[in-house]
Amino acid sequence: MNQLPRMATATGVVVVTLLSWAWIVPMARDMYGDMTGSSAWMMTASWNAPRLFLLWLMWAVMMAAMMLPSAAPLLMLYDGVLRKRPAAPQVTLHVYAMASGYLLVWAIFSIGATILQRALSRMLVLNPMMEMPGRNAVAATLLLAGAYQLTPWKAMCLRQCRSPLTFVMQRWRTGLAGALRMGAEHGAYCLGCCWGLMLLLFAGGVMNLTVIVGLTAIVLIEKLTPIGVHASRALGVVLAAAGVWFLVS
Repeated sequence: MNQLPRMATATGVVVVTLLSWAWIVPMARDMYGDMTGSSAWMMTASWNAPRLFLLWLMWAVMMAAMMLPSAAPLLMLYDGVLRKRPAAPQVTLHVYAMASGYLLVWAIFSIGATILQRALSRMLVLNPMMEMPGRNAVAATLLLAGAYQLTPWKAMCLRQCRSPLTFVMQRWRTGLAGALRMGAEHGAYCLGCCWGLMLLLFAGGVMNLTVIVGLTAIVLIEKLTPIGVHASRALGVVLAAAGVWFLVS
């Protein structure tokens, strides 16, 4: 009986994710092609308001493509809990409000990423292809990301991301505003878990499709698989070792 209505939630997650990837993939391919298509705006030397807005939009859509799938278990669990309540509200609308709160956090993160990219470009740490040509800059990024993987803050945030049932039980709020806040709170934990990994986009190329897909896979492994915690720590060691290698090689 409840399977058909719950399809609206699943469909919404899938559609937003696919649309995000449908925007990012052609742009990434064009970035490493002739740059006459969807990435042509990146060639302008002016950091004016339109370019900054497009740069923020690029980050925001990329974060939606990479991060929303990992939030699907929470959204589906929230959907199921709402439908079992005696006076179920507009379930799909509440779930979409939660998803909006989650994506809002990553949209705000994208503002910071845009500012950071502008600063790194101004200091010539990033080249026009949005890559780090200097080995020291790459090494520092790898060391920072690797070190954070091994911190208690990473472990705490990852634990919250891996336990949607616990999160719903402890953070339950009613109404659309409550759903939005729950999504934002979960997004904050997710940001605390993954911000270090997102820095690797600067090291490997902000629009490098291989890096984007690889990081998406890492996020899913960390948050959704039984080996996620061990994989997270192992990745931290590997990243730190790679950073040291870049420094001494």
